[in-house]
Amino acid sequence: MFIHNDMYVVHSFHFYPHSYYTMDIFYPMNTIEKTWKDVLTEIELEISRPNFNTWFKKTFPIRQESGIFYLGVPNEFNKEWLHTKFHDTILTKLQSIDASIKNIEYIVKRGVDVETPHQGKSQREPSNNSQLPLENVQIDKSSNLNDRYSFNSFVVGPFNELAYSAAQAIIKKPGVYNPLFIYGATGLGKTHLIQATGNKIQKENENINIFYTSSEKFSQDYVNALKNNRINAFKTKYRSYDVLIMDDIQFFSGKEKLQEELFHLFNILYDKGKQIVFSSDKHPNYIVGLEDRLRSRFSAGMIVDVTKPDYESRAALLKTKATQKKTPVSDEVIDFLASNLDGNIRELEGILNAISIQTDLRGRKLSIAEVKTLIKNNVKPKKHLALEEIVKIIAGFYTIEPEKIYEKTRKKEIVYVRQIVMYVLREYFNISYPAIGKEIGGRDHTTVIHSYERVVENLKEDPNLQQEIDQLRSILDV
Repeated sequence: MFIHNDMYVVHSFHFYPHSYYTMDIFYPMNTIEKTWKDVLTEIELEISRPNFNTWFKKTFPIRQESGIFYLGVPNEFNKEWLHTKFHDTILTKLQSIDASIKNIEYIVKRGVDVETPHQGKSQREPSNNSQLPLENVQIDKSSNLNDRYSFNSFVVGPFNELAYSAAQAIIKKPGVYNPLFIYGATGLGKTHLIQATGNKIQKENENINIFYTSSEKFSQDYVNALKNNRINAFKTKYRSYDVLIMDDIQFFSGKEKLQEELFHLFNILYDKGKQIVFSSDKHPNYIVGLEDRLRSRFSAGMIVDVTKPDYESRAALLKTKATQKKTPVSDEVIDFLASNLDGNIRELEGILNAISIQTDLRGRKLSIAEVKTLIKNNVKPKKHLALEEIVKIIAGFYTIEPEKIYEKTRKKEIVYVRQIVMYVLREYFNISYPAIGKEIGGRDHTTVIHSYERVVENLKEDPNLQQEIDQLRSILDV
């Protein structure tokens, strides 16, 4: 065994006649600490401060061994959340620093008690009972597509069937909807859908030049090209693709130079008949700071939304994921989860991961009582509010009678609150424009659209209105 002062273990060799093989390879602590610090710096710039403090502030590197980056986290719930919501992001950033990293393993530790070289191998290895099985993530180097995203594990329901149908159409005939623009809130499966689409196109035509990227990665490539005087190479690279898939397009908001580059790239690919796919958390008309000429280009193709899954879709999702994880879950538990948790797909997967761990620890299927206790301790079920109750709460916030919201009056103070009601119902409860119009005094859906857009525009200029919306969201728990 060879030891160096600033390392844990360099190599541990088992000797046999005329041969040896490497058992363990550890990296210097100062190296992995710097790697993780660099990753945290990038992540902190991309997510909100509360999110960062909640999920990343208490994380710390433990070791890097055999292509696995072991990351310490303070509790099981933190581990599950990072694994389900941020795993791909963390892995991508780690691999951009060290390409030898193939996966991440999250280990629950109550503090930064990093292991010493004197600990035995059995102590260093995480217990199989407390860890989720790691997925063998394979990212194609040429297309940047992740092969774990496929239609075999994609659940189709009323909440995403139009987006799914549009994706199937461009698989059969690339360019039929150009661009295909898919939007919806975070965690509803947009990335899964667009990457599965890319994987399917690539599988059916191996000669096609396809590429998946995020708006953040596109931005990084552009900035690096400018710094290194390689802008022509950047343009050539992105203009050579037959299919370009770009995730999270909303991050171009307010970035004029990047929008200009995207505009020219779009025109060239579109004129060549190449397929373009975008995803966003908002409809292009409501992305603040997006140039009108890009909105116009996006509207030339197919724009489809993905909403929160309904009960049947949530139940189907839970059953599918439980089967994939080989976790036995009773129909009673599925019904309870689907009925009481109306969160996004990532949240449902996180809850199922927690059940999977407890099932492995106990060596048996969990009872409904045990699941209820688990959910109670880890996740606060969403409030179920009737539309009338939402109207009542908002009207009360502005100290007016709820009945006034439904009346045909055009009094300024009533119109103001009515517009906010319509905005909240659409933005945070995903109720359709026609349904909102029907319930709020039998109004036409165009009136609702106008009200929604009016609030969106006012939010850009009025910080007081933003504070009011934030307070309402807190009261409504959305």
